[in-house]
Amino acid sequence: MFRIMFYQPCIPPNTGNAIRLAANTGCELHLIEPLGFSMSDAQVKRAGLDYHEMANVTVHPNLVTAWTTLKPERVFAFTAHAERFHTDVDYQPGDVLLFGPEPTGLPAEVLDEPEVTDRVRIPMLAGRRSHNLANAASIVVYEAWRQHGFAGAV
Repeated sequence: MFRIMFYQPCIPPNTGNAIRLAANTGCELHLIEPLGFSMSDAQVKRAGLDYHEMANVTVHPNLVTAWTTLKPERVFAFTAHAERFHTDVDYQPGDVLLFGPEPTGLPAEVLDEPEVTDRVRIPMLAGRRSHNLANAASIVVYEAWRQHGFAGAV
């Protein structure tokens, strides 16, 4: 399936919701430290409900370790500054879907990483801030999964 990556997430309920997303879609969730919370935080647990044991979640101490572990062929970095929409991508299993922390998004040094193969964005109305991190990941994951006929879904 696909690999969701949150770079230095700050808001516990967003990560809890991403745990549910990963459990319900078969995606892996990769979190890059430092995290703005503890994985034992009550808000993470509450948002993740009983999905923690059904989700494949890995916490990496830094981005270099994540790249070494994952050896990704394709990494799509999501940024409001990209020209290409998320729906313009032909997603493949194993793709890394990289999202930055709220409210700043991915920093320039991460966007410039050699592992990042493309920058894409989710369309939204002008003058708005950004989508909630877990919602943004959901939008992209479901588009990627749709392209593959919702393989394994009931």
